[in-house]
Amino acid sequence: MTTIKVLIVDDDKSVLDGLKIILELENFEVVGLCTNAKDAMDIVKQKNPDVVLMDIRMPVMDGIEGTFNIKTKFPNVKVIILTTFCEEDYIEKSLSFGADGYILKSSDAKHIVNSILSVLDGKVVMDKEIALYISDVLKRTSKQYFEKTQNLTERELEIAKLISQGYSNKEIARMLFISEGTVRNYITSILQKLNLKNRTQIAVYYLTKFS
Repeated sequence: MTTIKVLIVDDDKSVLDGLKIILELENFEVVGLCTNAKDAMDIVKQKNPDVVLMDIRMPVMDGIEGTFNIKTKFPNVKVIILTTFCEEDYIEKSLSFGADGYILKSSDAKHIVNSILSVLDGKVVMDKEIALYISDVLKRTSKQYFEKTQNLTERELEIAKLISQGYSNKEIARMLFISEGTVRNYITSILQKLNLKNRTQIAVYYLTKFS
């Protein structure tokens, strides 16, 4: 079995050390620890991690800009945002930059491990509390998610709902008795119709519109 390589980015040394211990106990390879996203970019280039655990508020370069840079230059690297409930000003911008997941910093070891495995399986990872929080923030602060075109088909809405529930393309295909290629085609259509950039935005769109 190939060892999963993880980079941890946080300006709190206790968080870095704690996450390193958790992941190494689960046989992940921690390829680096750094305190800002600028240094993270250098490590991504050198070590090619599978997943980056990324804090948001950091000096030099924050996690939002770091996520954008990583996903632009290294699109196969998965990025999971480590967040709290006091970062409303970062929420909308972070959704545009393609993070693969959002989990609470207070998450227990099992949840962190499962989140890493889930994003590597192609799933959107978003803690329920965070999803509801993001939805509430967008309802109060942004018209973007309410000005989308409304011409999604019933099947497209069904797939958007399943994405919002964290299912991968493979799981959606199995549940709906269609091929993964067909699922990808539907997702492409959803993105085009709603002028969205990624499946995380599809999940947030559905939760914002229908929760």
